[in-house]
Amino acid sequence: MNIPADLKYTKDHEWIKIDGNEAIIGITDYAQGELGDIVFVEIETEGETLDQEEVFGTIEAVKTVSDLFMPVTGEVKEFNSKLEDNPELINQDPYGEGWLIKISISDAAQAESLLSADQYKELIEA
Repeated sequence: MNIPADLKYTKDHEWIKIDGNEAIIGITDYAQGELGDIVFVEIETEGETLDQEEVFGTIEAVKTVSDLFMPVTGEVKEFNSKLEDNPELINQDPYGEGWLIKISISDAAQAESLLSADQYKELIEA
């Protein structure tokens, strides 16, 4: 299973790549594997500022629908429009082409509460 060391993770299986005050968010390889074939992503929060752990959208797979949670407080700047026609990109490349949103971070200190790759690995192997 792929758990890139340069990312931070949440207990809800989102990853975040932080670059200054900007960040990209997606779901982990583990999460996409548990969900199965992803058929639809709904994110209607573009332009909104959401708190840490607030729901920013939903992801629908053949088996289930799951909420997506903000790893840190921030404004949703962009939704990955490629997912509208190709939601399976999340299954194929969860850390690359399958990213979900880009945000502007409001409180960078919140990133310190996120999991490292090693901590996330311990969580999913527990």
